[in-house]
This record gives sequence, structure tokens and C-alpha cells, in this order.
Amino acid sequence: MSGRFASVYCIDTGAGSGRFNMAFDMRLMQSFADGTFHREFGAGSCLWRFYSWMPSAVSLGRNQDPSEIDAALCRADGVDIVVRPTGGRAVFHADELTYSFFAHTVDSNESIYRMVHETIGRALEHAGVVPDFCRSQPDFRKRYATAEAVPCFTASAKYELQVDGRKIVGSAQRRRGDVILQHGSMPLSGRHRDIVRYISAGEPGLIEAITVDMERKTASLDEFTRAGYDELVQLIVAEGAGPGSAATVLQPSDLSFLPTIEEPTPNL
Repeated sequence: MSGRFASVYCIDTGAGSGRFNMAFDMRLMQSFADGTFHREFGAGSCLWRFYSWMPSAVSLGRNQDPSEIDAALCRADGVDIVVRPTGGRAVFHADELTYSFFAHTVDSNESIYRMVHETIGRALEHAGVVPDFCRSQPDFRKRYATAEAVPCFTASAKYELQVDGRKIVGSAQRRRGDVILQHGSMPLSGRHRDIVRYISAGEPGLIEAITVDMERKTASLDEFTRAGYDELVQLIVAEGAGPGSAATVLQPSDLSFLPTIEEPTPNL
């Protein structure tokens, strides 16, 4: 990342609801689009955001059919449903580290995708995880037409991170002119596989087939490291600016220029 950006900033915003987390990402993206972030922190700067989810949530890709998820069961279990501003398929966010990366750049989407995953990969290596890139790009248009494609983690895109061929980081992008948002999910435990509980029943055998796919094609960090959320954030921050550089850590109060996002009132 060194040389691409004048300054690299990082912030950990902690746990939030699905609505809060997606709104925060969109507020940050807008601050890059309208120049607010750069007026505060300098031209050519970029930002890493880290966060988690409370309560647990199912997020859908922005073009995904919401009927693929059992909304009534999610409500009964106290699980949020939210639509991401990015594409891709459904993710169950429970015990995980989520990241976002924001920049104003003319670099290609693929270049940013690779750079972000290279940075995360170096951090994971310090935690004892040895990830590698997915080297091929599936035909997602064809795959998304199949019933088995409801969950995100059963397919890997080129440059996503895997361990022994199993996906360990799932990411997606949104671009608005020269402003890019990339965010992704890093499961800390196998709870991401609980997505199968919330998939609407379809053709006979569908849930069973997806369950097998999730077990065979996905991994979680607790299989390879004892590092938890806080340690992993610190490792990504340390790698976030690239070799020989240092990222600046921000506090939530440093982003007071953003419009306020109110958390929804919990049902009592």
C-alpha cells in the first residue's frame, strides 16, 4: 500500500447493528466522494474501518432476492436482516471481524481487491495463519442463477483469501466514480455456517447441499490461530500502511464531521 496513498488511517468502531454498520460505511464513502474526509485528513489519504455485529445479522447483496432468507425466523431469533451497498450473496455475521477500506483512487477495482487482501494476508501470517489467493474467477452470473448460491462463502472470487482451498475472507466492492468501498467478513469461529438455518426452504435437498458446501468450502480463523478480534485488528493496522510505513489510528470522535447515525431502539 506504500506509495499509493499519502496517508493511511485506521479506526475500530466496535459492535453495531446491521443498519448502523451499513449506514456508517455509506456515510464514510460519501465523505470521500464529497471531499469531506480529505479536507479533514489530507488529500490522497485512505481509511481502514474495523467493526463487529450486535445483534447477529444476515446481510444480503444489494441485488439479492430477500425472499431467499426466512425473515420470520430471523425476527424470532433476534437476527437483523440488512442489505449491503455492495454485491455478492448472503452472509451470517456473528462471531467475526469485519473490515472496510475506503479510498479515492483511479486504480482498478481488481488492483484494490488484491492490495487489500495482500495486506490482510500479511497480518494473518503474523497470527499463524497461512492464506493464499484464489487464482480463478468463477462465472458469478451463472452461479447466482442456481439455488445453491444463496450464501456468499460457498464461492471464492479471484484474489480472495483461502486456507487449504477453503474461503476464509469474503469481500465485495462498491465504486462511485473514483471512490471505492471494499468491505469483507473474516469469521472468527464456525458460526458463519449458521446461515443455513436462515435460508428459505426450496427444492428438496437444497439445505442439505448448502450445509455440505459450507463445511467443505469455508474456514474460520479459530481453526488456525488463537488470535481474536482485538489482536487481529492490531495486526492489520500494523500492516495497513505497507512495509516501512505506519498507519494513524483514529478514534470515533475524530469522525464527528459525519452525520449522526442513530442505533434503532431495541424491542423490549
